[in-house]
Amino acid sequence: MEAHSVQILVQIFVMFAAAKVLGVVGERYKVPSVISEIVAGMVIGPHLLGLVQVQEWTLALAELGAIVLLFDVGLDQKLTDLMKVGWTALLVATLGVVVPFFLGYGLLVLMDHSQTESIFMGAAMVATSVGITARVLQELGVLKTVVATVILGAAVIDDILSMIVLAVVSGLSEGVNYVQIGSVTGLAIGFSLFIVLVGQRVMRRVTPHVQRFARGEPYFPLAMVICLGLAVAANKIGIAAIIGAFLAGLVFSEEELTAGLKTKIHALYEFLVPFFFVAMGMQMDLGVLRHREILLLAGLITLLAILGKFVGCGVGAYRMGWRPAVQIGVGMVPRGEVGIIVASIGLGLHTISDEIYAVVIIMVLVTTLIAPPVLKVLFRERGRAPSPAPAADLPSQPSPPGELL
Repeated sequence: MEAHSVQILVQIFVMFAAAKVLGVVGERYKVPSVISEIVAGMVIGPHLLGLVQVQEWTLALAELGAIVLLFDVGLDQKLTDLMKVGWTALLVATLGVVVPFFLGYGLLVLMDHSQTESIFMGAAMVATSVGITARVLQELGVLKTVVATVILGAAVIDDILSMIVLAVVSGLSEGVNYVQIGSVTGLAIGFSLFIVLVGQRVMRRVTPHVQRFARGEPYFPLAMVICLGLAVAANKIGIAAIIGAFLAGLVFSEEELTAGLKTKIHALYEFLVPFFFVAMGMQMDLGVLRHREILLLAGLITLLAILGKFVGCGVGAYRMGWRPAVQIGVGMVPRGEVGIIVASIGLGLHTISDEIYAVVIIMVLVTTLIAPPVLKVLFRERGRAPSPAPAADLPSQPSPPGELL
């Protein structure tokens, strides 16, 4: 028993060290950390060096990392901010979900894949990585422009819509049943609205009394209890546990003590989240890439993933002008972590094959890598970044359809 515990400890060390070492190397060459960590998993996993095997404990550690990741994402999404981004961002987000979903779903149906596998592929194509796009916009000094505000607002709404899609597809492990789809959709939306609307009211009343009844800093333990509790509740009603974690983050996002909470969550994030991406890389069988048809499918899916966001989101922003529409379309292209989460759920439920899982990973890697350099080119205008939007362009109420924020 002791030898087994030591072996697990050694493998945890290898996973974490590989993620951080490749992360440092990747950062030097401006590669997003999510990609470095996935590659680390491929290298140390059973399909290359074989230093760590995919076991029940590695998957449990990965799921814990995903829960912390989505809780942190939820903390950064304020509902009051979502109400200010205007109908333009809502239209961009909606088209940015609908178009890629049906492109991915339609391609796999045409290639005679199962309905469930096709739906999972469509779901993996709908998300946008807020973090990657935000970092690029910040580096360019354009984070306060109207275009950047629409991109980030749409990406936030996009993630919420993605969570609803994920909640639906996670209930399809036994095949497609349209009554089941309707019930899971209703349950997911109802659960989400109840937690966000009722949960925030409860927290406003509970927070002032938290410090009074416990010594030290009880806010962090309270947040983690609620995060894990909602993750368990989401799992019990048949949707992904990470949905509950995301909603828990939304509940806490408006609280006064959230700034201090984020500092503590960041430390937990730095330790646990890499295990999720490393474990995802470990599950990718690189051997499937020897087949020409898999590489062809990966190329087609990646092309449709890029076109789906570029066209869908660009059309949603076309009244802002062609240049902002192009910038917004490209800014919404990176898929990041949510696409990987959808694929990992499908693989865990045995509803998608190793080949389709590998295709999704390739799509995520390429879309995440291609967007930052293209954004940098698009935001350069005669050697200078566009000036920040005036305050008047950012009204506190939603703007009419098609107007700038």
